[in-house]
Amino acid sequence: MADKLLIIMVNTDPKNPSELGAPFFQATVAAAMEYDVEVVMTGRAGELAKKGVAENLFVQEGSPKSVYDFIKDAHEAGVKFKVCTPTLDLWGDDMIPEVDETVGGAYVIGEAMDDDTVTFTY
Repeated sequence: MADKLLIIMVNTDPKNPSELGAPFFQATVAAAMEYDVEVVMTGRAGELAKKGVAENLFVQEGSPKSVYDFIKDAHEAGVKFKVCTPTLDLWGDDMIPEVDETVGGAYVIGEAMDDDTVTFTY
C-alpha cells in the first residue's frame, strides 16, 4: 500500500475559489492519518503560493475562513507545499511562508511514478 499522497494543483483556477477547498482539505486529512503528503502548485494554481492571493479568496461566500487558512491548516498538519520552477516565472518569488521548496518537472514526474505514491490532480 502506498504511504505517500502527492497532490498536484495545476488545473485549479484561483478565479473559481469554490474549487480550492477539496485539495487542501484532503491533504490535511491524509496528513492527520499520518501519510506523507505533498502539494505541488504549478501553472495557474501556482498563483495561490503568491503572498496576498489565497488570503483574499474564500471557498464559500461569507465564510470567515480564507483559502490561505486552509493552506495553513494543512501545513500545520504536516503537509509539505512545493511550487514548480515555472511558477516563479509566472507569479514572482514572493511566496507564502508555507512553501517549503521549489522543484522542477523531473521531481514531479519521479514522485508521481513512484510505486509508494498515490497522485491526485486538481
